[in-house]
Amino acid sequence: MPPPLDPHDVYAADRPGRLSPRVRGDRPLVYVPNFAGNTVSVIDPGTHRVLRTVPVGRGPQHVVPSWDLRTLWVNNNAGNSLTPIDARTGIFGKPVRVDDPYNLYFTPDGRYAIVMAETRRQIVFRDPHTMAVRKVLPVGCDGVNHADFSPDGRYFIVTCEFSGDLLKIDTARQRILARMHLPGEHPMPQDIKISPDGRIWYVADMETSGVWLLDGDAFTTPTFLPTGAGAHGLYVSRDSRYLYVTNRGEGSISVLSFATRRVVHTWRIPGRASPDMGGVSADGRVLWLSGRYQREVYAISTSDGHLVARIRVGSQPHGLCVWPQPGRYSLGHTGILR
Repeated sequence: MPPPLDPHDVYAADRPGRLSPRVRGDRPLVYVPNFAGNTVSVIDPGTHRVLRTVPVGRGPQHVVPSWDLRTLWVNNNAGNSLTPIDARTGIFGKPVRVDDPYNLYFTPDGRYAIVMAETRRQIVFRDPHTMAVRKVLPVGCDGVNHADFSPDGRYFIVTCEFSGDLLKIDTARQRILARMHLPGEHPMPQDIKISPDGRIWYVADMETSGVWLLDGDAFTTPTFLPTGAGAHGLYVSRDSRYLYVTNRGEGSISVLSFATRRVVHTWRIPGRASPDMGGVSADGRVLWLSGRYQREVYAISTSDGHLVARIRVGSQPHGLCVWPQPGRYSLGHTGILR
């Protein structure tokens, strides 16, 4: 992995407006995969208007930036394909056949794409451009779906939503180093993010309604921090001070301080809301989230948590991608840039 710009902050390259030369000319857009509608809604973040709604494959789950920041991949999970989007122009291309792509990541050196094949119970390493299969890793757990990488990129940790497990994977050797079943009666891990200093991993647990704090190197029993009902998505502020936790079951966002490891604010979205997946704007001022069960997207001010806009989209919007974003390269999901 290319070394962090700051050895004490893996997100140092993600500061507001710090766009790579490769993306400075890219058109600012928000791409929203509508899982039950088999479409992607394209939003102008300046006007908050839906510019167009584009048909893609069946069951689009996430829109994922490629490692080289030049392609955005729509993960058509039920349709067994990836639809490429030109990151500069926003033009949709011809789908590429890929089996069971629930989610998509990239190794820190850009050598492999990593497909989380949830139904197949596999992690599949592929060519990052052609998507040809290079290695299939059976995982032996249910609902393999989200991941993040250690500061040096030597390993990554994966959540298994339906069996309540975490897997620690050797990146270079492409093998399982360790596995853990989370505490509690029915753990349901979702998104996972590493702290800026690389010491603690935060794991959202939708069933236990909070986040687990895990020492990734030791991979020992984690501690629990309640946030809100249905804790689901995790997003880091552009100044690396806070972690935004979407509580899908209660329509709120918890703002967690990395310094104190405490919730310092709770932002509630007015009315019925189901904040799911999304990302932070390039300038860090807006948190964009899909409203999974309300057919809408929320634009939320990161200064005080007020709702800036509520935008109608398709059915069951999921892993939306805000583009462009600061950073040198992408590790995948809706935008893990470093």
